[in-house]
Amino acid sequence: MTKSKSAVIRKADLLHVLDGVPHGIAVLDKQQRLLGLNRFLGALTGYNSEEVQGIYYDYVLRSNLSHKGNPLQNVIETGESITTEGNIINRRRQNIPIRFTISPIKDSSGKLLGVVLTLEDISILEDLGRKILGLSGLEGIIGHSPKMQEIFDLVPVISQTNASALITGETGTGKDLLAYAIHQTSKRSRYPFIKVNCSALPESLLESELFGYKRGAFTGANTDKPGMFRLAHGGTIYLTEIGDLPLPLQAKLLTVLDDKEFFPLGSSKKVKVDARVIASTHRDLKKFIGQGKFREDLFFRLNVLRLHLPPLRSRDGDIRLLIDHLLNVFNSNLKKSIKGLDQKALDVLLNYYYPGNVRELRNIIEYTATVCQENTIRSKHLPKYMFLSKEKEPLSSNQDQESEKNVGTLDINPESPSEASGSMSWVSVEKRMIMEALMKTGGKRGRAAKLLGWGRSTLWRKIKQYELE
Repeated sequence: MTKSKSAVIRKADLLHVLDGVPHGIAVLDKQQRLLGLNRFLGALTGYNSEEVQGIYYDYVLRSNLSHKGNPLQNVIETGESITTEGNIINRRRQNIPIRFTISPIKDSSGKLLGVVLTLEDISILEDLGRKILGLSGLEGIIGHSPKMQEIFDLVPVISQTNASALITGETGTGKDLLAYAIHQTSKRSRYPFIKVNCSALPESLLESELFGYKRGAFTGANTDKPGMFRLAHGGTIYLTEIGDLPLPLQAKLLTVLDDKEFFPLGSSKKVKVDARVIASTHRDLKKFIGQGKFREDLFFRLNVLRLHLPPLRSRDGDIRLLIDHLLNVFNSNLKKSIKGLDQKALDVLLNYYYPGNVRELRNIIEYTATVCQENTIRSKHLPKYMFLSKEKEPLSSNQDQESEKNVGTLDINPESPSEASGSMSWVSVEKRMIMEALMKTGGKRGRAAKLLGWGRSTLWRKIKQYELE
């Protein structure tokens, strides 16, 4: 594109003026090539105005505009301004929410010369909105109760260290979300966050999953495998259900925590690794120590920093907040227009014990929003098991996170007066659910697990646990 000397001067003068605007601004031609950036956008992207001239904008501005119907092309074709919201990845690889304003540049005759792209950082506005709604800003953790505010205040402090952290709390309280929030607000956020469920695999497979192996270490080991610790190098490895980690692996984990190195299976060469360890459990580790199931030295090594997530029933005011938030979520997901709940349904939800905590409430609202064909949720739309058991009985401490009840995919119809009167325990409800699912599927466990919303291994464990074989 040939430019006269006066045009170059005018463009330079324009960019000099735009340097004083506290938003990112890019000037593009009709082919969506960059003519220049102001200083604010240059700092955001890491490029200066001169070196990006003639480059297509999406090679420099790493945004999601191209996934939003290409609004830039719409402005070029129609000559009308557009404002839309999206995000951009800055030079520090941070994801920043942005309000994009795309305006046409026209000459005196109305001919389109190019476009001006303005990027307004709206992260502050989003944070304000989260505070008004009771959202923490920590990766989807919601709550405004005093106990949750204590958690929110501690996360930034814990995020600034590399020390091991232990998150405790009942199943379904959001330990995974909290671990990820700690990672995301730490200096390690640009590196991987690797999650390993210590209860999901047998000891032999878990060791190779964590520490990797060398080719030929065992039959079937045809290639080297790095293992989760090496994949998490520079970032965070999150060990969920740490109480189920076998004792031999507890000793190896202790060595990794102390020395930052380990031997992969079949290797005589140590591997050094820099990964922060965050562990979580719903079990009583001190009780496990007394029973010889958990090493005391490992407990003290993990328990450098401790966070305890309160059960939902102890979070004053958060149940109603979560109900409203989740109803908005599922209204959007399910294309519904449910306005709210009647008082009877709300009373049931507010007074229920929630042994499965936030996860259970989420499943209840999803089920209720799915079956409700009206504008208002009524008590008849709630899962029937909520009316079967009025006992305030939490899940037993020996149940793992994966065995959590997935509410709403199968209803229970009481058949005896004692069950209808509310004398059924949680265990009794689960037994009946399993039996009904198996009867409905002709004993086919795979289909029964799907009907219950569980994994096949979860159903198999519960059948064995309740001696229903």
